[in-house]
Amino acid sequence: MQRFRSSDGTELAYRRVGSGPPLVCVPGGPGQAVEYLAELGGLSATRTLILLDNRGTGASEVPADPASYRVDRLVDDVEALRRHLALDRMDLLGHSASGGICLLYADRHPQRLDHLVLVAPSLRVVDIQSDLAVADVLAKRAHEPWYAEAVAALHADASTEEEHQRYRWLAAPLLYGRWDAAARAQASAEPAQFSAPATDGFYAGFTPDPALPARLSALPAPTLLVAAEYDIWPTATAVRELARLFARAEVLVQPRAGHFPWVDDPAAFASAVEGFLSAER
Repeated sequence: MQRFRSSDGTELAYRRVGSGPPLVCVPGGPGQAVEYLAELGGLSATRTLILLDNRGTGASEVPADPASYRVDRLVDDVEALRRHLALDRMDLLGHSASGGICLLYADRHPQRLDHLVLVAPSLRVVDIQSDLAVADVLAKRAHEPWYAEAVAALHADASTEEEHQRYRWLAAPLLYGRWDAAARAQASAEPAQFSAPATDGFYAGFTPDPALPARLSALPAPTLLVAAEYDIWPTATAVRELARLFARAEVLVQPRAGHFPWVDDPAAFASAVEGFLSAER
């Protein structure tokens, strides 16, 4: 792990994996350590992945101010990392909740982006409903042996933390294209990767800016939005709604994949992202 200090003095950690041009990667959760991104399906073969642990997660320091966990405040950490790396411009990738961080970064620092890649991004910062047409997505999984139990757990209300974790495990197959050994291994590791304060503080007190969608339409950086056929948050339908906000956005819907498409089909994911980053425009 390497370290740097953000604008408020909080010490943050990141690691470099792979070789090639740098790709700054911000994890989601919210509040999840970056280790779950692993090497993004082998994207490290062509890119140097700069894998950031958001404040209060993984090897990064717990901030003095809990309000700094908020999604819009985390933008400052991404900018501090860019400065630390001495990158005039950068390629930036965000997954899930960090899609919100990256959208806000793109709005605040558009001149610092070469490419933007958003994988299964949270849509809350642009006030788009993430579960559009989710019933159609769920219907595609109805033949799975775990389906009934998983859907029941998805909608269940837990009264204890133990019960919450049990429901989370039972619903986990819905987040993957295949409930195989790789999916089970990642899902099993997840509980230990989360920081409750970082999770709880991510949207605390945050209100979407209604003018943000209009400003994103002027973003000059090419943008790739990676959705997945089986993802339920966000659905591919919801990601296509996000694409409408951009002048230069491509949508990739990875077939037979869920919320973690690099786990379901590593080669397809890495090839698609590398193809986008390396394409001449």
